[in-house]
Amino acid sequence: MPQPSRLDDPLYASVAWARYWRLMRGMAMFTLICVAVSLGILFYMHGFVSIHMYLATAAGIAFALMLMAGLMGLVFLSSGTGHDESIDDPVSKDISPDE
Repeated sequence: MPQPSRLDDPLYASVAWARYWRLMRGMAMFTLICVAVSLGILFYMHGFVSIHMYLATAAGIAFALMLMAGLMGLVFLSSGTGHDESIDDPVSKDISPDE
């Protein structure tokens, strides 16, 4: 039988989600700085090539960093709140520690 998750408590869940969104805001600021620095380096090395190249570079860097931040934030949220331990895992009961 699965154990209850700490995220089922509305007060604890609001604190956990607030921490997650604070992490995301910080990563958004870091992403903006990374995009600005990379576009500055790109302009310094190649000059103005095409607006489409700069837009694609900015979008690619922002998408990659925010996707990484979102997924890792959810991993930290799940692990930090004990949500991972609340699942019922029938497979681990069949495996002996020797194997």
